[in-house]
Amino acid sequence: MGLARVLAIRAITLTATLIGIVLVTAIILGPTSDKVLGAIVNEDVRAYSQALRQRAAGGALNQSEIEALIAKYREELVRAYGLDRPWYERIIPLALTILKLDLGRTGTITSFTGSNNVRDIILERIPPTIMFLTTATVINIILGLVLGTALAFRRGGFLDRFFSLYSAISYALPAWWLGLLLIYVFVYRIPIFPPPTGLLSPNPPADPVGRFLDMASHAALPIITFVIATSGVWIYITRAIVIRVVEEDFVYVAKAKGLPDRVIMRGYIMRAAAPPIATNAILGLAGSLGGAILTETIFNWPGLGRLFYDAIGAQELTIILGLTYITAMIYVIARMILEILYIFLDPRVRY
Repeated sequence: MGLARVLAIRAITLTATLIGIVLVTAIILGPTSDKVLGAIVNEDVRAYSQALRQRAAGGALNQSEIEALIAKYREELVRAYGLDRPWYERIIPLALTILKLDLGRTGTITSFTGSNNVRDIILERIPPTIMFLTTATVINIILGLVLGTALAFRRGGFLDRFFSLYSAISYALPAWWLGLLLIYVFVYRIPIFPPPTGLLSPNPPADPVGRFLDMASHAALPIITFVIATSGVWIYITRAIVIRVVEEDFVYVAKAKGLPDRVIMRGYIMRAAAPPIATNAILGLAGSLGGAILTETIFNWPGLGRLFYDAIGAQELTIILGLTYITAMIYVIARMILEILYIFLDPRVRY
């Protein structure tokens, strides 16, 4: 089977998975859509009514005309949102609009600039998530590669036992609980970091450099928290992958030939360990773009995780579906990147 055909089949399969995720999410949230869409209609009608009454104050319209226009506008909105039909008849059209990134508008949640367009709200939350979670994930990947690889060659030593214990403790610590503890210690008891007021201070500096430093100071503690809570897993997984390769027969053969350790490391061990390590790294980076709901919430960080939390509390169906779709699409893109990357990392994948 040709390479292009294999990749095409994988792309079709992953796209079908993406569509299935959106459909299942729409079906699960479908029964609550009447309430959510009804709230959106009421909010639009209220804004329209206020605008009409302001015009009526100048004598342009009388009361009966206002009531007729409001009723007509409500009827048009009901038809536009499909509220004149049962919710199960709206599942397919709703999923199609989500797949086209036509995410609609919200009823209560708005963007920082006041927009109620779902696409604008989601897009503005991606940079803070990258600043926090993706940065922390990159640090974890580097720590895993450096420490995990080093520990694999020093099995049973003091550092190996220490980081094995650290990995167990790190895995057991909930990031949100550790975040609360670090906020208490390093914000209120020993004020090293600023209070968790979000991306910036209430009165941030106006100059770009000062604004960036203020933003970095607010991001530092969330990043430290997430790295402490998750780095142990990255170190231990990388160590386990490298150890499994180190014990392969071809490594012993290379050592028996008298090849230098550096050559064995680069040409034999890391080349064989690259595919699983790359899988963890790419999927970890993709997962970081989905946000961390509880951690972002306790730090008041305006990322995708906090948006998900707010959307669930406000029952904003369009935002929940939009975030689900974006997360699934990122996963599909990450999988396709891995499918192509495997070809370069492991020539056996060609066959």
